[in-house]
Amino acid sequence: MSEHHTNRPLALNGPAAVPSCHAPGTGGGAGPGAPVVALAGTPNVGKSTLFNGLTGAKVTVGNWPGTTVEVARGAWRELACTLIDLPGAYSLDPSSPDEALTRALILDVPAGEAPDVVIVATDAAHLARSLYLVTQLREAAVRVVVALTMVDVARHRGIAIDADALGEALGCPVVAVDPRRRSGLAELTAVVRRTLAGPVPAPRTVIRPDPVDDLAIEDERFGWLERAVTAGTHDSGHTRASWSDRIDRVVTAPVLGPLVFLAVMWVVFQITTTVAAPLQDGLDTLFSGPVSTAASAGFAAVGLSDSWVEGLVVDGIIAGVGMLMTFVPLMALMFVLLAMLEDSGYLARAAVVTDRLMRSIGLPGRAFLPLVVGFGCNVPAISATRILPQARQRLLTSLLVPFTACSARLTVFVMLGTIFFGKYAGTAVFAMYVLSIVFVIGVGLLLRKTLIRTLGQDPLVIDLPPYQRPTLRLTAAVSWQRLQGFLRTASGIIVATVVVVWFLQSIPAVPGAGFAEVPVVDSVYGVLSRAIAPIFEPAGFGQWQTVSALVVGFVAKEAVISSWAQTYAVTDPNTTGSTVALGEQITQAFAISSGGHVLPAVAAFMVFLLAYTPCIATLAAQRREIGGRWTAIGVVIQLVVAWIMAVAVFQIGRLFL
Repeated sequence: MSEHHTNRPLALNGPAAVPSCHAPGTGGGAGPGAPVVALAGTPNVGKSTLFNGLTGAKVTVGNWPGTTVEVARGAWRELACTLIDLPGAYSLDPSSPDEALTRALILDVPAGEAPDVVIVATDAAHLARSLYLVTQLREAAVRVVVALTMVDVARHRGIAIDADALGEALGCPVVAVDPRRRSGLAELTAVVRRTLAGPVPAPRTVIRPDPVDDLAIEDERFGWLERAVTAGTHDSGHTRASWSDRIDRVVTAPVLGPLVFLAVMWVVFQITTTVAAPLQDGLDTLFSGPVSTAASAGFAAVGLSDSWVEGLVVDGIIAGVGMLMTFVPLMALMFVLLAMLEDSGYLARAAVVTDRLMRSIGLPGRAFLPLVVGFGCNVPAISATRILPQARQRLLTSLLVPFTACSARLTVFVMLGTIFFGKYAGTAVFAMYVLSIVFVIGVGLLLRKTLIRTLGQDPLVIDLPPYQRPTLRLTAAVSWQRLQGFLRTASGIIVATVVVVWFLQSIPAVPGAGFAEVPVVDSVYGVLSRAIAPIFEPAGFGQWQTVSALVVGFVAKEAVISSWAQTYAVTDPNTTGSTVALGEQITQAFAISSGGHVLPAVAAFMVFLLAYTPCIATLAAQRREIGGRWTAIGVVIQLVVAWIMAVAVFQIGRLFL
């Protein structure tokens, strides 16, 4: 099951002090002095879903003090205690920073600092494998409660579980729960309450060989575990293949698997770009019409008509943020579709499908999981590299994550796809995501042969959850959580960026002009953009308005759209907020800069946008994980790859289009 590393040091950053579940200042709990309950378990057993069900998803997520590992923490709604969602772990013998923190918070802590109860989420359909954590915990003085998930899947496979008998054999309470449908949570709450009130049980008696023999210890654990499983389960003997197994024969096949994955993602992008279009048009009409008109009327009423204040609000904030907000329906639909794929169990199969591809660049198959997260947002994807056991694997994956097409880039891709590719917009966006995978593989191979040559190989170990019908509650909760992150960006970084850009556009760079009275082309913003623009002439988009959007996009990719909107709004007040007028302005800019080869220039721009540095937040996450030196190297790699590929796309494309 696992390799025993009794004397292996913890892979934690920061001071040598052992972290504590009762550490102050971590936030999100039930308050000082409240009992602490830790939620542990292997990946893909429903642990985080159970955590959200018990806390109502009102949680804080952040780095644990003294480490770089993120842990969710919240207040148990029906119990006056703090619940901590520990990183997924197959064993308490750590092979990654995540597993090291799980062990540290449960076992390697002073008296009184450990969690008061540890709940182990366990897959009833794969009981022996999931209970290994319980085996190790029962060897320590720890209160343990087993939460059985996937009971319906086990029943379908002919496995009946007697929770009482299993609990007696394990020496701890066992409760069946269904986190997705919120059933069994009341029983779990009652059991944990009783467990908190009871004494700490004595550790399971284990005869240790002298001298220590790791294999003998493992054999004893598995023997005890097998006897417990036998006592608590009854197998009817029906071993017919489930419909999940039959589907997996297709979706995880070496040839059909990748084709199915690409087809699924194409459908996702096609639905996203077509269904969201009418909603985007409606929001665009709202911001460019009633909202802008009402704001102008308000300024006129207080005597500030045609003032710089009106320009900041109408041409800056409303034009910039308003244009970005029209993409909220698009993002919401994308998040819903991805949440459904995740809840159904399909995305876990993607790691199996891409295992061989990952190994070609020296990474294990589970490195695909952080990369999948990167298609949503690069920042948590960088943090997710902690699941990898080797430091150089984490380094390489962190350098590759920025090449995944995050949802912020999606807004720009969809806008350009709608303007220039019409009914083929979905296919154009899908092509960017396929190219993103090509970049990950290509840059990975390049780094493996140059800067990062030594990489170990680990077998892919992943639990494939059974296919399930996505639930409305879980899909809505996950989608809303991700949409909130997008909205926070729009209301935070984007507003600040819009204001800074507007001020730069208002500061004259020529003598004799007043503040906010100069054309954008003669402002500090315009002069700086014109100075940079020649660098991109070989790529076909050397127009200063286009280049300035890329510079602003270094802060956040969503700002590319807001930068365009406010640049053209200030240039021509009649274009404020209008998608049609903005599209015409952008089309004209590409036509001029490309010498009439518009589509190759647009494709080159999209390629550059895909490959260059995602945002400042990603750089901050990289610096935290891999250090400033490697982060700087990564930025150079991204810019060089982006420029070379953009030039190649335009120069080749102009020969045919």
